[in-house]
Amino acid sequence: MPKTPRFHQGQQAYLAGLSAEEAVLRHYEGAGFVALEKRWRGAGGEVDLILHKGRQLVFVEVKKSRTHVEAAGHLNQRQQARIYTAAEAFLAQSVDLQNCDMRFDAALVDGQGQIEILENAFGLG
Repeated sequence: MPKTPRFHQGQQAYLAGLSAEEAVLRHYEGAGFVALEKRWRGAGGEVDLILHKGRQLVFVEVKKSRTHVEAAGHLNQRQQARIYTAAEAFLAQSVDLQNCDMRFDAALVDGQGQIEILENAFGLG
């Protein structure tokens, strides 16, 4: 059975997302962060990247679109709630990290591969 155009678009989007996540990971690694998890799935959802540096623990949601503004527009409140739930599940199994300073970043990647990091992009509550 031949693949549909929609399948190919979905495959392209998936691969572009993986590429964006790898570029963002390299960006954070360049700043001294260590990846603890990539595409970590837990209760309620997935976190694209979980990074650690010293006493800092960062949960990163990567969004790729033609522009940074478009990418930011794809991060809605329901998705943020799922990320919080997944982060709580991660912390429940990572007792040694529970006393770290935590933040939730959004990493925006545009069509040219430029990365914009929004530290503390969304807060609890």
